[in-house]
Amino acid sequence: MRSLVAEDDATSQTLLKKFLSRYGECHIAFDGKEAVEAAASALGSRQSYDLICMDLKMPVMDGQAAIREIRKQEVASRAVNPAKIIVTTAHTDSESIAGALLGRCNAYLVKPIDIAKLKAELKTLGLIP
Repeated sequence: MRSLVAEDDATSQTLLKKFLSRYGECHIAFDGKEAVEAAASALGSRQSYDLICMDLKMPVMDGQAAIREIRKQEVASRAVNPAKIIVTTAHTDSESIAGALLGRCNAYLVKPIDIAKLKAELKTLGLIP
């Protein structure tokens, strides 16, 4: 499984990368713009990400905008297997949740990240056995 963690918080980056690296290659993007660029590069090289963990509040480009751009890239490139996107955020308000789901994320986890819940989501999404 190829993963991308789009997160500006070092603690969350470390936690997610340590866990996801058990299942394969894991990259870090420090903001939404870097995440969009990494996803585009991966699509262009035919090594797209299976999973993207996306924080909503980041500098340069927020997670909601990044998700919309990544989904546009996938449509434009006719991606056969679009990335599963799990929003990982401290935002629990209904507006943030609805916006992320409308932006076509696959799951929404509230920080601090519970590894057991993340693992359950990965199983539900068919990314790990």
